Amino acid sequence: MIIKPKTRGFICTTAHPEGCAQNVQEQINYIKGKVPLEGPKKVLVIGASTGYGLASRIAAAFGSGAATIGVFFEKPASETKTASAGWYNAAAFDRKAKEAGLYSQNINGDAFSDEIKDKTIQLIKKDLGKIDMVVYSLASPRRIHPKTGVTHNSVIKPISNPFTNKTIDFHSGVVSEVTIQPASEDEIKDTVAVMGGEDWEMWIQALKSAGVLESGFKTVAFSYIGPELTHAIYTNGTIGKAKEHLDNSSKAITAQLKDIDGKAYISVNKALVTQASSAIPIVPLYISILYKIMKEKGLHEGCIEQAYRLFAEGLYSDSPTLDDSGKIRIDDWEMRSDVQEGIKPAWEQITTENVNSLSDLEGYRSDFFKLFGFGLKGVDYESDVNPVVEIPGVE
Repeated sequence: MIIKPKTRGFICTTAHPEGCAQNVQEQINYIKGKVPLEGPKKVLVIGASTGYGLASRIAAAFGSGAATIGVFFEKPASETKTASAGWYNAAAFDRKAKEAGLYSQNINGDAFSDEIKDKTIQLIKKDLGKIDMVVYSLASPRRIHPKTGVTHNSVIKPISNPFTNKTIDFHSGVVSEVTIQPASEDEIKDTVAVMGGEDWEMWIQALKSAGVLESGFKTVAFSYIGPELTHAIYTNGTIGKAKEHLDNSSKAITAQLKDIDGKAYISVNKALVTQASSAIPIVPLYISILYKIMKEKGLHEGCIEQAYRLFAEGLYSDSPTLDDSGKIRIDDWEMRSDVQEGIKPAWEQITTENVNSLSDLEGYRSDFFKLFGFGLKGVDYESDVNPVVEIPGVE
C-alpha cells in the first residue's frame, strides 16, 4: 500500500515502515559518529520502542556494544492496516543490531503484568545470565494493576485550582486559551498508579529476587521539571505527583540494591516532541517556542543526543551532572537562563497570526510526523510498500 499520515488529535493512526527504519538508522548513525561509550554491556529496556527508551537502547547497543532486550507493547500490521510506529522502530533496531553482530531480543506485551516480567526474567537467565542496567521508559496512559486487577487511567490536570493559559492546535497553528479543571483525589491517585514508580520498583524487585542483576547494577527512569510556565499543568499537577512518587521509588530501589552496590537514578530530560508530550495542553506551544530559541543558540537536541549525554555525562561519568537531590540533569541547556529569558516575551506576544515568526511550529510538526516515520529524507513516500514487517521471535 501507499502509506500517508492520518491524524486524530495528537495521534497519528498510520506509520511508515521505511520511514521508521530511516529514523532509527539516523539515530544509529549519530551514536556511531560519537566517541564510544564506556557503558553497560547487558541491558534491559522497558518501553524500548519509541522516544527516550528507543534512543537509550540505540546508545547502549551502538555506543557501548551492549546486548539488549527490549520490552514494549506494540501492534503488528495486517494486510490492510499499518503497524504502530513502535513496532516498526523495534523491527528496524533488531535488524540493524543483528547485522552489527549485537545480541537483540524483544518481548511484546503489557510490561505492567507479572506475565511479562516472568517472561523477561526467563529470557535473561537463558541468554544473558545477568544484566547490568535497566532503562525504565514506560509512557502508558493506563495500567491494569497486576495484584488487584484494577484499571487505573492517568489524567493531565492541575491540582486544587483550575488553570487557564495559552495552547495550540499544532496541526492548524491556531493559538487559543484553554482552561483545565483540577483533578479529583481519585484521579490523582490513578495518575500516580500509572505514572509513578510502583511498577519500576516491581520490576527491579522481581529481577533482583530472580538473581539476574550484576554487581554494580544501575537503573534509570525519566522525568521532567521544566519552567514555571508549565508547572501548574506538569510539575505541580497530577503528572508532578507521579514524578514525586517516581523520585521516592528511586531512593527505595537504591536502598534495596545496596548489597550488590547498585543504584537507581532519575534523569531529568529536555522537553521534546513525543507522543506523550503532544497530549499535554500548553506543552506543544512551549516546545515550539523553545525549539526556536535553542536552535538559534545551537543548543537543540533530540532524544538520541539526550541519550548519549545520559550515558556519557551521567550514568557512566566519573563526575556526573547531578543536582542537589542526586538527579541527572540533561535538561541543563533548556533551563539555561539565556534560553528561558527568551520564552516569556514570546509567550506573552504569541498569537495565531504571529506563531510562525515567534516559534518553530514547523519544526514541532516535522518532529511529530517523524515519530511515525513520515518526512524522513531518502524515503519515497509515493512507492507501494508492504506494511507487514516481522520481528523474529516476537508474536
